Amino acid sequence: MPKFIFSVAAAYGFIAVALGAFAAHGLKGKLPPELLGAFQTGVQYQMYHALALLLVGLWSLQQLPTGALAWLTRASGLFIAGTLLFSGSLYALTLTGIGLFGPVTPLGGVCLLLGWLSLFIAALKSF
Repeated sequence: MPKFIFSVAAAYGFIAVALGAFAAHGLKGKLPPELLGAFQTGVQYQMYHALALLLVGLWSLQQLPTGALAWLTRASGLFIAGTLLFSGSLYALTLTGIGLFGPVTPLGGVCLLLGWLSLFIAALKSF
């Protein structure tokens, strides 16, 4: 599990930096400020959760009770899916203008919230 989590975290981090640079240099002046802001929000949340995944991966390497490890696994899955849905939908919405991507963003946000809740439960079960 940690190898997969570290791989996704590294990929998410790389993509966040690349898309952040793309937004700053390639989209500035080409998108209205509110759409550029939405794109940058996607980049920020992607980077936050890349870092969170790194921490989950490190935590999962520790000697943990089975229950705690199960909740860490849930957290990582929810962070991966939530980032893809939340940030991905913001990127798609801003770059294509297709409004159908808008309703996906809150679903991603719920996944991210559930990921943090899972992390909280993992912490409770660790001690």
